[in-house]
Amino acid sequence: MIAHLKGREQALRRFGWTGRRAEWIALVCLHSGVFTRAQATRFLDTHHERARRLVLALIRQGLAAEETVPGVRGIGRVCRIYARAVYRALGAEHVRHRRKASPEVLLRRLLSLDYVIEHSDLPWLPTEHEKVAAFEALGIGRDLLPVKLYRGASGTTRRHFPLKLPVALDSARALFVYAEPGHDTATALRSWGKAHGGLWRALRSRGLSSEIVTVARTTRELERARRVTRGWAEAGGRGEPDPGTQEELARIERAILQGAVHVLEEFGGLQAALKRSIALESRARRQARPGSIDRGTLWQTTRLQGARYR
Repeated sequence: MIAHLKGREQALRRFGWTGRRAEWIALVCLHSGVFTRAQATRFLDTHHERARRLVLALIRQGLAAEETVPGVRGIGRVCRIYARAVYRALGAEHVRHRRKASPEVLLRRLLSLDYVIEHSDLPWLPTEHEKVAAFEALGIGRDLLPVKLYRGASGTTRRHFPLKLPVALDSARALFVYAEPGHDTATALRSWGKAHGGLWRALRSRGLSSEIVTVARTTRELERARRVTRGWAEAGGRGEPDPGTQEELARIERAILQGAVHVLEEFGGLQAALKRSIALESRARRQARPGSIDRGTLWQTTRLQGARYR
């Protein structure tokens, strides 16, 4: 039994799904909306043929579609559970997981699910409502939570935890998962950290630890994340570099990855650019303030290692 589902998988009986397969469908809907056959095979601890039959059954019921996603390579077809009735039964009717997503968002969702599969026993807060309610119960106001405003014809909608990345919370610690879909630089990770900074400091003031797990495909991505999150965790370490430093670091990272010789020449060549990058990191460390998290760890996927987007 997966405790954080809180028995919601029982609501899937009306669709003919019970037991471990109902848990799987609930887990997917609440955490990603999408999955690969390899992920289903791992969670269900079964043969890939049975995972294939599960996908085909979902499609026959009109609950899901399986497709090769344009712009994404290396993972084959992806199954997306889109039926509003399933999400309504799970108490998550308005979650955007059931909608089609950009390649970047799709990979982020699959990476998030991959981590949850291996750690399904953690006390996850799967929905926006559950995340907000849990932190408010600790006396942490919504003004300290990451938020994004969406403007549409019907007005403005405020969404907390807009990336919908996994968060787990118990009486001692909060665990935040950052899924790295394959960006060229650490800019997105730094922006995500900045959006969470107030929350992390509020948790620390209440005696709870904050931990980050970066989930990624490659050792290069993990090493880059390690450098950033180590700075967040250091006692007296930096919170975030100033915007100018961030921009220059990102420019050097992109130039090195893309082999942009003309940009590297502005710094005096590759070796000079690397030295400049180290100097910028050192300067950021000297902009001392209390570390905002207690620990940063890394987790490398195997099932999605070959995935690429763009």
